[in-house]
Formats: sequence, C-alpha cells, structure tokens
Amino acid sequence: MEKQPSQEATAKVSSIFIYPVKSCRGISVSEAPITPTGFQWDRQWLVINEKRRAYTQRVEPKLACVEVQLPNEAFLEGWEPTSSSYLVLKAPGMDELKISMSPPQEIADGVSIWEWSGAALDEGADASKWFSDYLGKPSRLVRFNAASETRPVKPSFWSHKPVEPEYAGGKQIMFSDIFPYLIASQASLDTLNEHLKDPVPINRFRPNILVDGCEPFSEDLWTDVRINRFTFQCCMLCYRCKIPTVNQETGIQGTEPNETLKKFRSDATVYPSRKQRGRVYFGQYLVCKDSLIAGVKGNVIKVGDLLHVLNMVSSADEVPE
Repeated sequence: MEKQPSQEATAKVSSIFIYPVKSCRGISVSEAPITPTGFQWDRQWLVINEKRRAYTQRVEPKLACVEVQLPNEAFLEGWEPTSSSYLVLKAPGMDELKISMSPPQEIADGVSIWEWSGAALDEGADASKWFSDYLGKPSRLVRFNAASETRPVKPSFWSHKPVEPEYAGGKQIMFSDIFPYLIASQASLDTLNEHLKDPVPINRFRPNILVDGCEPFSEDLWTDVRINRFTFQCCMLCYRCKIPTVNQETGIQGTEPNETLKKFRSDATVYPSRKQRGRVYFGQYLVCKDSLIAGVKGNVIKVGDLLHVLNMVSSADEVPE
C-alpha cells in the first residue's frame, strides 16, 4: 500500500560519483549534468577482452586500481571537449595513459556487455597495450558510439521482474549494468558498518548518488523521488554481485561486506514472501522520468540538492515483482 510521504525534504545529496571507465575507479564531483543515459561521462568507456566482451571487476578486480581523471570542467553543464582535452588513466606499475576525448575514428564491431552487442569506438593501439600489459591478457578500450548505437533499458537474464514499459520504457543506458542511476544512503552504509569488524567505504557499492538525512534503508521503500526539479522513478533494489567484496584501493577481493549483508539484507529479510534466490541488496536503481532536451540549461544535480519522496510503499515486498 502506498504511503503519503511528508512534504518536507527527506534527504540531501551528499556525494555524486561518475565512473567514466566501467569498473575502474570513480570520480567524486560537486555537480554533474544529467542525461537520458545517466550522468554525463558515466560508463562511456569499457575495457574488453580479445573476444570483445566486457571486462568488469567480477573477473578482473585489478580494474579497481585504475585511477581515472577528466578535466575539471568536464562536469560543468554545456562543456564540450577540445583537441587538448584528455581522459587520463593511472595504475600501479604503469606509466600514465592520456587518451584524447575527441572521438576516435576506428570502429570495433561485435562489442558485447550482458544482453547488448554492437559497434563501439576503438581508442587505439596505445590504450590496448596499456590495458593488456596491466591485466596481463589481450585487452582493448572502447567508447560507446552514441552517434550510431542505442542500448535500451530492458530485462536481462539476471532481472527478477519486467522493467518495460512499467518501470523504464524508452530509457537508454551506455555501459552501465542495467539502469542509468544508482542511489544509496549514508545511513544504510552506517548501519552496515555497525555490523562489520572492518568498516567499508561507500565506494564498495559504486553508487552515482549518495544521500544523507534519511533513515537506514528507507530508500528501499521509495517509488518516486524528486531531486532538485527532476523526478526519478525507483525501479528495483540493487542485488549485489561480488564487486562489493573488492577493496577499491587495493583490488584485493575478500568476503565482506556480502557475508554480513546475508544476515540482514537477504531475500528472506527484504522480500520474505518471494522466491528466495540467495541475493543481498544495497541501493536502488533509478531512471529520470523527465524529458531531458539537449541544450536546455539547468539539467544538473549538485551536492546539497534536496531529495523529496513523492511516492513510497510500506515495505519493499509490496513492489510488484
């Protein structure tokens, strides 16, 4: 049963994170333009293997140690790269790699990530050698080719409920897993850390938006929220793979926090009336419900923006499966 939320702001945006290269280190920013596919520059690049399939930290945890830099002005609304704008990559034991942000001309066909396959822009031999040397196996770096490709948000083999058209009809992503945005709360992280011998930072969960000021795991219950002037639909809770067990500073994989999450954030606790799949949950996926027109000013979310809950349920179990 949907509850009537308070008219007062529920939470405030405390951090914004962009992950330009999928599964590599994120960038914390004070503001970011929003687009139909997520924050500007989020998951626009992807490391692929010799079969042109995506690498992620699930199989290559060393990617966590790849530091990513973009020009500071890249996160300002309306900024466009010039011939002197670079994506810069750093990693332990590796020389710095600079990649022009001007779109490359070479095309890599047959690139695949989860349910999608298509053509991407190939960043060339230097980037290929850099990642091949770092990972110790043939690799290439590609960029999503938004000029010719689309990747609709849609169900995939791991999804537990339909997401079109009710949840995300017509929405697009680039190299994100399944939805354009992921939100989590500081209170949820604090509660988890109270259960852990060694507390973990929020980077284990790789959200785009971190909010503060709400109750722990209240984000489970949100169905529609407004941040600044933008309305987001809350699509599904994020069930976690093993990436949260990868230390994002060292690239070393352990067992926590997933083992502890099993004790109070499993199907049995979050979805007690549903089929038990042995999953654990942390964070909520979002899509922006507004029409975002290119060139229109003000399509920006900033740290400090207020979050208002527009609609919510009494328990996560009430959301249609």
